[in-house]
Amino acid sequence: MNRLIRGTAGNNQIRFMASVTTGLVGEAAKRHMTSPVVSAALGRLLTAGILMATTMKNDKDILTLQIKCDGPIKNLLVIADSKGNVKGYPGVNIVDIPLKSNGKLDVSAAIGSGMLNVVKDIGLKEAYTGQTELISGEIAEDLTYYYYHSEQTPSIIALGVLVDTDYTIKHSGGIMIQLLPSAEESIVLALENNMKDVKSVTELLDAGLGLEGVIEHYLKGIDFKVMDEIEPRFYCDCTEEKVKRVMISLGKDELSSMINDEEKVSISCNFCNSTYEYNLEDLQEIVNRL
Repeated sequence: MNRLIRGTAGNNQIRFMASVTTGLVGEAAKRHMTSPVVSAALGRLLTAGILMATTMKNDKDILTLQIKCDGPIKNLLVIADSKGNVKGYPGVNIVDIPLKSNGKLDVSAAIGSGMLNVVKDIGLKEAYTGQTELISGEIAEDLTYYYYHSEQTPSIIALGVLVDTDYTIKHSGGIMIQLLPSAEESIVLALENNMKDVKSVTELLDAGLGLEGVIEHYLKGIDFKVMDEIEPRFYCDCTEEKVKRVMISLGKDELSSMINDEEKVSISCNFCNSTYEYNLEDLQEIVNRL
């Protein structure tokens, strides 16, 4: 199940985005055959991509989140748009590290230290690019730090992925709360008080509260209004025709050499793990097109 709710709170002094991403994170984990800690890391960044991209205004706006790190996962890449489509992949899909002392997956250890890159393509001549260091590797804290230092937007971000014993995704979701420039001190204090005993998103989902319950928990005591709701999804726009264009770009000589060597060609999409195969007849057809 995938849902995303956007709204305002505190008499338009706050905007929030909250999402359940269990279905799309489950599909990503299945496509990339990830181990639990990688599923958790990738799922958090996919959820963040959905939350952040829906703050952009135009249908063609694109958000890219990239983590380059020295941990065993190596890197994470997520691309999302304002309509709720998201795709992504890990640098390494299988990482086996000990659990934390509390029995939870150690995403921070899987990521280690590194850099977070945020690229927003909103149709201008050049895309906006922001970069910050990872301060914890937990992703939510790193993005909170990014918003404060790169966009001067005080934010509360919570992300969570609960992996079941069979490695499937039991719950996944997140919430992002941002103070608008008009926010009064009373609203800031109310949010700070709520954060003192806040529960994790997955803990709330596992208790059966649902997305509305997550929002009510994080905005306890603050009136909020739902503006709209969309259904996010894991979506990759790779097609056979696009892959053929990649093959054509290799040139006639390279393709002819493959045919002479009697090589079959397999090309896999990093984002969705779909594989496109070309036998000798397919290659000859592409050469004839050239």
